[in-house]
Amino acid sequence: MELATTLTGQTVQNRVREIGINANHWYAVAWAKELHPNQILPIRLWNQEIALYRDSQGIVQAVEDICPHKGVALHKGKVQGDAIVCPYHGWEFEAGQCTKIPYFPPEQKLPRACVKTFPVRERYGIIFIFPGDPTLADQVPMIDIPQYGDPDWLMVTIGAEFQAHYTICNENTMDVFHGYLHENLQGWFDPVLLKLQETQDTVRADYRVSYEGPMTKFLGLNETSKVTTRTISVNYQYPNYINSLEGISFLYLMRLPISPQESRSFSLMFVKVRIPRWLTEPLRPVLEPVIRNLFFMRFLRQDIEMIESEYAHYISDRQRRYVEVNPAIIAVQRLMVRQYEQYIHSPSHSPSHFPSHSPSAPSANGASTEKPAAIPESI
Repeated sequence: MELATTLTGQTVQNRVREIGINANHWYAVAWAKELHPNQILPIRLWNQEIALYRDSQGIVQAVEDICPHKGVALHKGKVQGDAIVCPYHGWEFEAGQCTKIPYFPPEQKLPRACVKTFPVRERYGIIFIFPGDPTLADQVPMIDIPQYGDPDWLMVTIGAEFQAHYTICNENTMDVFHGYLHENLQGWFDPVLLKLQETQDTVRADYRVSYEGPMTKFLGLNETSKVTTRTISVNYQYPNYINSLEGISFLYLMRLPISPQESRSFSLMFVKVRIPRWLTEPLRPVLEPVIRNLFFMRFLRQDIEMIESEYAHYISDRQRRYVEVNPAIIAVQRLMVRQYEQYIHSPSHSPSHFPSHSPSAPSANGASTEKPAAIPESI
């Protein structure tokens, strides 16, 4: 559906900061290089504690990070063959089933103690988990990154952590108008929203932006004049972003909602560097960290500061209302709410694992005082 691109003031309904996630999607949770053999890596996905480890074949396994015996964190234990071993009593679990208790006689039947498992895949150098209904995992497509492994593209990995609700982080990625923030870095300027489209699962916005400075020359955006104007497409495909700059560069941004107050991102940036391939290959290990630190991280650090400031002020006063003028942001808010409501009305919804909203400020007697506001049709 085509939406109007007119910039009009609308009041932001703060319930968007209280929603949970649609768990019936694949979520990036860790870089694959973070998980070594014989190591257990603890992660959190929307307050769900999960332990990752590699079995004897090097295949990633994901289990709930709680032993069903005493509730001890399994990531404090060890990996033994294909099993994860609890550090407290040595109970072993394979594929979620208890397979050994060291102090049981060989002939004694083991208790029916199970640990929850999650569908997990390793792709694009990233570990993904499907936290929702496991029977749906094979039906839900993962993000597709055709540039991955293509020698014509230089891949730059970019990671970030945010002390903020994931909705604020997602709005920042859609918000091309905040180029003003990066003016000292010679980023982009004079943005214009050209086109806005929304479907049940996606929001796509095309912006016309101008560039100048070293970034312009590095990306090969301009050969002659100082300023160049291009169209950037920002495509939110819940729960990830796929952004492109006229085929010159691509950004695949995968968001991990850790908790209502914490988020993490895993990004793969692909650029065509104007260097012959025979020279690019040996320089690749050097180029990636240089490009990441000299260009992208400088922009990202400024974004993190603004995102965390926005969330801190929301937490301090949940009743305050703010004004938004970018219809693309309103569309993204609408999509995130729609996805969340779709999940909580599905049979696979588990309130204990995926709370509906972040904790409200307690009253004097310790009870929550806020009731999330309803979201109008405009959002």
